[in-house]
Amino acid sequence: MVRFDSSVAGTPAATWRADPRLADRPPLDLHGVDELLVVAAHPDDETLGAGGLIALCSGRGIRVTIVVVTDGGAGGIAAVRSRELAEAAAILGAGSPGAVVVELGFADGETLEHRVEITAALREQISQASRSALIVAPWRGDGHRDHRVVGQIVAGLVAGRRFAEYPIWLWHWGHPESEAMPWQNVESVRVDATKQSALDRYRSQTAGDDPVLRPDFLENFTGGTEFFVTGDRALGAEYFDATYERHDDPWGLATRWYESRKREIMLASLPRESYGRVLEIGSSIGVTTEALAGRTSSLLSVDVSAAAVERARARVGDRATIEVQDVTTDFPEGEFDLVVLSEVGYYFGAAGLAAVLESIVAALGDGGTLVACHWRHPVADYPLDGDAVHAAIAGLGLHRIVRHEEEDFILEVLSRDPRSVARESGLL
Repeated sequence: MVRFDSSVAGTPAATWRADPRLADRPPLDLHGVDELLVVAAHPDDETLGAGGLIALCSGRGIRVTIVVVTDGGAGGIAAVRSRELAEAAAILGAGSPGAVVVELGFADGETLEHRVEITAALREQISQASRSALIVAPWRGDGHRDHRVVGQIVAGLVAGRRFAEYPIWLWHWGHPESEAMPWQNVESVRVDATKQSALDRYRSQTAGDDPVLRPDFLENFTGGTEFFVTGDRALGAEYFDATYERHDDPWGLATRWYESRKREIMLASLPRESYGRVLEIGSSIGVTTEALAGRTSSLLSVDVSAAAVERARARVGDRATIEVQDVTTDFPEGEFDLVVLSEVGYYFGAAGLAAVLESIVAALGDGGTLVACHWRHPVADYPLDGDAVHAAIAGLGLHRIVRHEEEDFILEVLSRDPRSVARESGLL
């Protein structure tokens, strides 16, 4: 079980340092970076995870902004941690022009409950950063809920910008041989004594007979190197072909009531009874494709998996054109009246999703409609979750016609035409 308590024994720092792969990580590329935006879930995360990077960039004259999402605790401790944050940032950002600290002030432990508000606040901060900025945030695989939620929000907002993630609790609950360790995407930053000086300011977390962050836990952050997870690991054809090889219907699209109900909600939410040219991104085995075929005169459905396309063609026959196509690199040509993006956006990764959404907007005709529907719960294999996908969709500039939100999924219908169904059909 993953525990977020440094008093519970974790993997010793010596075990990590003994693994030669840590010493062999390439340096984080800062070429062309003119600004560093560090997003932290709590006061001290910025120093634990990225203090060395902040000090390095500040020393090079790179503008640094630190955005801390939560207050780190209720009552007096929040004020104490705010003061500690300011002192640590002053040490790390001692270069010119110094580090700017932005405290969003959300309640510690309630990032999921305030996800919409946090997304809006972080969108504003990221929009103010230069296009050459490096944006770093907690690693989405860190396990701690606040870290995961904040990391997913930022990943959904970076829209192709340079992005890196810093692990914190991974070093405690993880292990060098764990499958969760993303060795192929780990890069490094050398750390000097500045980071330790900044960490020393967080006495509310590190001092006393029973500190929140114990010495053996902190040893993971005093080894002279910081590590960042980089790269945008979109899931590709090999992943899905292997999945379909193991299961005829991996997600139970044809058998589960959950899937049937969700599909009916999506189809009932479409603002028009029928459409001209429709694009479905992600055919899977063709269950939704089959349902869409009855409401369009021309349906193109694409999927990155050849195995999925074969099964979808067998189900749908000549009622739709179904092709193997990767929309992140080869988006279908032409204009569409309706684009269906259902349960696939989180596979693309942040940069891939940004590219796909840009292509969708460009492909929508006058009055064109986008319907998007995604599972909200985290899945270890997926680069993003559904909330992150819909946070990115919110920035497209389309008019939202429908938003249906449940614990399990979000469904949205967006259009170039702002009119409701009643107005568009002449009832109003």
